[in-house]
Amino acid sequence: MEEKKFDANSFIGILLLGAIALWYMYTNQAETNPTETTTEQVTDATKTATPILQNTSVDTSFAADSLKNRALQNKLGAFSYGAQIAKEGTTVLENSVLKLTIDNRGGQIVEALIKKYNTYDSLPLYLIKDKNASFNINFGTTDNRILNTKDLLFIPSLSKNGENDVLSMKLKVSETQFLEYRYEMKPDEYMLGFAVRSQGLSNVINASNTLKLDWDLKGYRHEKSMKTESMYSTYFFENSDEVDYYQRNTTEVEEGVKWAAFKQYFFTSILLSDTPFDKATIFTKDLMADDEANTTFTKQFGLQAPLALTNGELNYNMKWYYGPSDYTILKSYEDSNIKEIIDLGWGIFGAINRAIFIPIFGFLGGFMSNYGWIIILMTIIVRIIMSPLVYKSYLSSAKMKVIRPEMQAINDKYPGKENAMKRQQETMAIQRKSGVSMMSGCIPALLQMPIFFALFRFFPSNIELRQKGFLWADDLSSYDAIFQLPFEIPFYGAHVSLFPILASLAIFFYMKMNQSQQANMQAPQQEGMPDMQKMMKMMIYFSPIMMLFFFNSYASALSLYYFVSNLLTIVIMLIIKHYVIDEAKIHAQIQENKKRPEKKKSKFRQRMDDAMKQAQEQQKQKKRK
Repeated sequence: MEEKKFDANSFIGILLLGAIALWYMYTNQAETNPTETTTEQVTDATKTATPILQNTSVDTSFAADSLKNRALQNKLGAFSYGAQIAKEGTTVLENSVLKLTIDNRGGQIVEALIKKYNTYDSLPLYLIKDKNASFNINFGTTDNRILNTKDLLFIPSLSKNGENDVLSMKLKVSETQFLEYRYEMKPDEYMLGFAVRSQGLSNVINASNTLKLDWDLKGYRHEKSMKTESMYSTYFFENSDEVDYYQRNTTEVEEGVKWAAFKQYFFTSILLSDTPFDKATIFTKDLMADDEANTTFTKQFGLQAPLALTNGELNYNMKWYYGPSDYTILKSYEDSNIKEIIDLGWGIFGAINRAIFIPIFGFLGGFMSNYGWIIILMTIIVRIIMSPLVYKSYLSSAKMKVIRPEMQAINDKYPGKENAMKRQQETMAIQRKSGVSMMSGCIPALLQMPIFFALFRFFPSNIELRQKGFLWADDLSSYDAIFQLPFEIPFYGAHVSLFPILASLAIFFYMKMNQSQQANMQAPQQEGMPDMQKMMKMMIYFSPIMMLFFFNSYASALSLYYFVSNLLTIVIMLIIKHYVIDEAKIHAQIQENKKRPEKKKSKFRQRMDDAMKQAQEQQKQKKRK
């Protein structure tokens, strides 16, 4: 093993390092007092420097805000003021029937919930939700920008006006300059006050650029039958004191539009304006036609209209209606004609519904809660009121039956086409002497037609029947399917409804029973004329089949009415036939009528006789040639 030796160089190095260390320690110790002073200065400087450092941080944030504000300024111009202080968020306006959610972004309604109703599948019923609707004003600024309110942030402010809730949404240029949407909700009402106005923007909004209002909505499906809902979803509007509508795919320009209604069968969105919209573009599109598999939306509606400035400012007083298409509710707003969106039929048909059926239905509804029984009771009342017409028709038929042998004898006496005029003259003469008229049987039947068409409009438009069940029908406003088919039959559908089947059977037996009566009303078959008997026999089978196909997807309330109505008509006819009409008495009366001197001819009758004689003479002259 190698023996360890003393290393002088290492020793000297250690000594040198130690000396340096001692020198360093000595030097620091000698400067103790200056060091303390310096420390105090540094501390003070630190205290002073801290705000500087904080200011540096603020400066950085301010720099970021400055960049943001500068970007907003470049993008929005004067409206950047509001964008800097506005925040994202929503405000709710709510009463007992309606709940509206208004978004700060665009200041527009983004949810409209009709509280007392549900969809066909028991979900809350929204007219507006998930961006299916948009309300926007497009305008230009004096610094050559084109802006859309739907993209900008409004500042909300809630207040009270008596019992009414007021929401002011302001798009600010400054604290005293703004564009405002003002919503005012009354308790228990579907109608909402709405105003669009500006203050101090005459130098901000460019009057040379047309301001454009743009309102559009995609109608959600709410009912069981999407096809029926789409069919009854209609665009209504009023201009020049006239209510008009578009049902199918349409784009039209209308003058002086006072209000526009996006009617979705039983529910409606309406925008009303005290200042009519000039040259408003109306747009509607059937969404089912584009996509048969679509089960969300039925139709798309749109309204585009220019807005006029008054002294450089906007000032429009408007109203919103979000609610049911209920005639009674809409009628209560007497300052408008929005009740006309309920299609009760035109002319006399609508008048019958308004004057008779709506009051009767409402009266019965005050005593009964089951709408199926209300329909049955109303049908009984209608048939009793119309029973005199049934009696008149049947009486005329009985009279025609009595004189039919005489009319047949005339046909036998004057055969052939060449004697057509003579047969007609003799037939009319017998009818006059007997006091029988062909029209006496037709008129009662014609008088019943307005009732038929009025009810055809009444039941499908009556929202009170919506989701009201009766027997196997769970919704009287829709079809009463008892069986779903694995395929679809053209013009019939993919389901089987029972009430149309019952109504068709009732029509068949009524027409079968009435066949003899109608045959009596017809004159004996004449040569060269169509065989009415064969046509009537065809109608006995054709009418029930048409009823079955046509009403399979219609409101079951309508089929229920026709079923009960035809049953009652059969009963009334049997009573008249067996207990009221006495053919022996009728025959005796006709014989008495024949003995009476014939009344002086009227001018009309004289002209008819002269025309027939002239035609007869012309026929004779043709034969001689």
